[in-house]
Amino acid sequence: MIDFIVGLFGSVPPPVATVLIAAMPIAELRGAIPVAIGVYGLDPWTAYTLAVIGNMLPVVPLLLFLETVSSYLRRWVFWDVFFRWLFTRTYHRHNAGFEKYGTIALLLFVAIPLPVTGAWTGCAAAFVFGIRFRHAFVAIFSGVMLAGVIVTSITLGGVGVLNLF
Repeated sequence: MIDFIVGLFGSVPPPVATVLIAAMPIAELRGAIPVAIGVYGLDPWTAYTLAVIGNMLPVVPLLLFLETVSSYLRRWVFWDVFFRWLFTRTYHRHNAGFEKYGTIALLLFVAIPLPVTGAWTGCAAAFVFGIRFRHAFVAIFSGVMLAGVIVTSITLGGVGVLNLF
């Protein structure tokens, strides 16, 4: 997986590649930080900062335009089915947490560095649960920063493991 990500950005300078990897919906900073530190040799602080910036790049457009884009795309059956599945799944899986903890649940959801718990899905959750832009942005930003600390700590504890991939 790491070879695929690195190969995708072949001749792109490492700092720019780190930002771009972090902005991708699947990798986000969970992929960007280990690549930046273990493959590109960036120092942890630089890797963390670039990954947080990259991970936050799509957040504002997603929070502002997710409803508009999903409404437009739902004119086609494929997208209607996709968005219905995504929003229904998000609602059913996280409704109890959001009802109990509100915006804090969004922060914690984004902060947990596991698959499908990052900023992209956090934006979808904010949309589904009607969290206002300002509150959603602060919660997602805080969650991304916390996830970055966790991923950087794990990466620094296991940099040698990256060479196995």
